[in-house]
Amino acid sequence: MSEDLQEEDAVEVTVDEPETEPEPVDPLTEALARAEVAEKEIAYREADLQNARKRFAQDRAELARYGAQHLARRMVSVLLDVGRGLATTEGDDGPASEALRLLHDRLTAELKASGVVRIEAKGQPFDPSTMEAITTVPASEDHPAGQVIEELEAGFMLHDRVLQASRVVVAA
Repeated sequence: MSEDLQEEDAVEVTVDEPETEPEPVDPLTEALARAEVAEKEIAYREADLQNARKRFAQDRAELARYGAQHLARRMVSVLLDVGRGLATTEGDDGPASEALRLLHDRLTAELKASGVVRIEAKGQPFDPSTMEAITTVPASEDHPAGQVIEELEAGFMLHDRVLQASRVVVAA
């Protein structure tokens, strides 16, 4: 009898299972979805790689074009010093004067071959991106306002970058 009581006291627990079973996963559909995700990832990485190649090519081109900027700036300083020395020997036809003239001409030619050009300032309108106004003088009929009257020190550019601004006197 004790077995009968135990059976009656036992409560039957049932778990409700969902009526719909999960849809079976089609291996082909799953593979196609994974392939689509992989194709997108490959396309993104390919675009990143192409962008990196373009940036590298631009950096390399800029380095080739402007890599000598520091040296060119120093050589311009030497050229200006040689020019000042040449100005002190003006009218002298001695060997030292001739040597300075040859050195000045050679430095000018080599800098020009490297892309360094002199900024022409005298008589031009004042351009603050390539010129530095040291002083101003009153405008006149010969020199309208904003025109460069005198160049105190020459300026130079390497391709399209200013190495040294021209130091000028401007009519105001």
